[in-house]
This record gives sequence, structure tokens and C-alpha cells, in this order.
Amino acid sequence: MASNDQPTFLVLGAGVIGLTTALVLRRQYPNSSITVVAKYFPGDRSIEYTSPWAGANWSSFAHDNGPLEKYDRVTFNELIRIAKEYPDAGVGRIGMWGVYDAPIEDVDILTEETGKLWYEDLMEEVRPLSKEELPEGAVFGLDFKSTFRVNTQVYLQWLLAQALNKNIDMVRREYSSLGELLSDFPATTLLVNASALGSLKLSDVKDTNLYPTRGQTVLVAEPKTPMERLYFRSPKRIDPTTTYVFPRPLGGGVILGGSRQEGDWSPEVDMELAKEIMRRCCELAPELGKPEDLQVISHNVGLRPSRKGGPRIELEKWSNGVPVVHNYGHSGAGYQSSWGTAERALELVKKALALNARL
Repeated sequence: MASNDQPTFLVLGAGVIGLTTALVLRRQYPNSSITVVAKYFPGDRSIEYTSPWAGANWSSFAHDNGPLEKYDRVTFNELIRIAKEYPDAGVGRIGMWGVYDAPIEDVDILTEETGKLWYEDLMEEVRPLSKEELPEGAVFGLDFKSTFRVNTQVYLQWLLAQALNKNIDMVRREYSSLGELLSDFPATTLLVNASALGSLKLSDVKDTNLYPTRGQTVLVAEPKTPMERLYFRSPKRIDPTTTYVFPRPLGGGVILGGSRQEGDWSPEVDMELAKEIMRRCCELAPELGKPEDLQVISHNVGLRPSRKGGPRIELEKWSNGVPVVHNYGHSGAGYQSSWGTAERALELVKKALALNARL
């Protein structure tokens, strides 16, 4: 590629990862052609489209003292900017109570190398909950002064609007392979694969490290008294029985969760599980009132794109010579790591283009 040529980018997938990566590409390459190709876009509701069903908030699962923590840190700082500059984006700051049913040393939230919560400095202030504040049976808890909550319906539309305003093209089409996609866009300089669980089904990717982690939630009306914080309660860092209560900004109601059912593709709502979720959430957040008094708006099922070994953010040289940067497999951390993983994808894009320029 000659130095004065503008690269042409293709992004497969229009979930939170695909759209965020397209926007990060646009920052770096303001004059390039960027096209997002996807079967589903913001506004669609399908079990195959994960992003609308997320909680979503910023509550880092990372404790690797490395890239996963960095992805979440970059995203936290970007959310600060978005919340300040775009009050209509669906991102809001709020406090959070995190409650655990085992001692802090046994719940897998401390970074092993440091023995600390790596994100304490981001949240401005973290204090232990008193015994009086803890729910029955809990061993310890933390009060986080300030984190983020996301109204996914508003935020996804905002990402889409940002992309359209920045002359990023959208094409609604389904493909069975990356090769088929590239054959339809022969001028592509580089492809970003942000197809999430789709990478299990793409015939020339077939990443068998991917698997669904089914999650079920209940969206309820906001209580008459505004909620002052997010809540979650869990036996450990990641657990199938984690309970969470996430009031959303901008009329988004309150999301009650949750569940983690690995390898389960079922789109059907389990009403017994829904009742259990509502019971647990009302115990954790008394502001909600009694389960029978909740105004249920919808029951929701989503499939987290989980992956053995963690997210795949990797550069691969495709058979026809087009570099492919993979960015998928974020499991339940898509929103809270999205800007950081997009920045990492950009680093790989730059590397690929530099290698091509030498050829």
C-alpha cells in the first residue's frame, strides 16, 4: 500500500464491540472508508444479538495485573468523557454496593501480584460496609463511591448515531464466512472481525473456544423513590448465582439479574428462575419493595460470548493477503472493556498496515 493511499476498513458485527472499534478506527483514520457489515443493528432484538440484553455497568472482573485490567481502565476513562460530554448517550455515574458471601481472600477479586483491588483509584473512594449495612448471611461488602451504569438501548443507538455522523457506512447482510464477505468487498485493506459468537459458526474461523453463557434478567419499572446505587451480591468474583440490581439512566427502568448457564443456547424464559431472581433482588435492594409489587416490563434472555482463554484480540493474515484483526469473546465484560479492547485492536491494525507498507 502506497503511503499516500487511505486504507479501506471493513468491520463485521454491529454490537458494542464492533461499533466501538469502528469509532476508534475513525479517530485514527479520519479520511478512510469504513463499513460495518452485520445481520443485526441497534434496535434489533434477537437471541443472536447479545449487546441489547446486557446489564450493563462497569464492575471489573479483571485481576490479571495485565491487559484485561488495562482494557477496563481505558474504558472507564472513556466513559468519564462520554458521560460529561454526551448526557444523552445513556451512560450515568452512580455508586455501587458489592456484597460477598465469603472472606475477601476467598472470592477471587484481588490481583494476586498486588493483593489489592486494582480499580480502587478509579472509583474515587471504596469503603467496607458495616455489619449493620450487610444483608443477612453476607461476610463482607464494599461501597464504591462512583462507577457507571449503561442504558443499553440508548447507548447502542448513540454509538450508531456517532458512527453515521462520522461517515461510517452500514450494510445489513449475513455471511457464512470471512472469505465470502471479503469477496463482496474486494477493495478491503483490513477486516476487523467483531462477530462475537458468530465466530463459532463462520466456516473459515470456527473458533471452538467460544461458547454461550446464557443470562436471564427481568426489566422492571423504576421505584417511586429514585435508587441511589447499583447492587450486586455473589459468593465469589464470577458465580452462577450472582444477584444484581442495576437502575438505568434516562428512563431505562431497573435490570434485575442474574444467571450464568454455560453452554446453554436456550432463548426461552425460565419463569421459575425469573421468580427467584426477583426474590433475591428484593432482598438485596429493599427500595424495590416486595416481589409481587414489581411492575415487570419484560423478561430477557441473552447469550454472553464467552471464550476459553479470554477474549481473542489477535492479528491474522488471511489467505488472500488481507489482514484480519479479531476482536471477540468478551463474555459479560463487553461494555466495560469495549473502548480498551478497541484500542488494542487499533494497535494491531497499525502493525498490520505497517507490515503491508514494507511489502
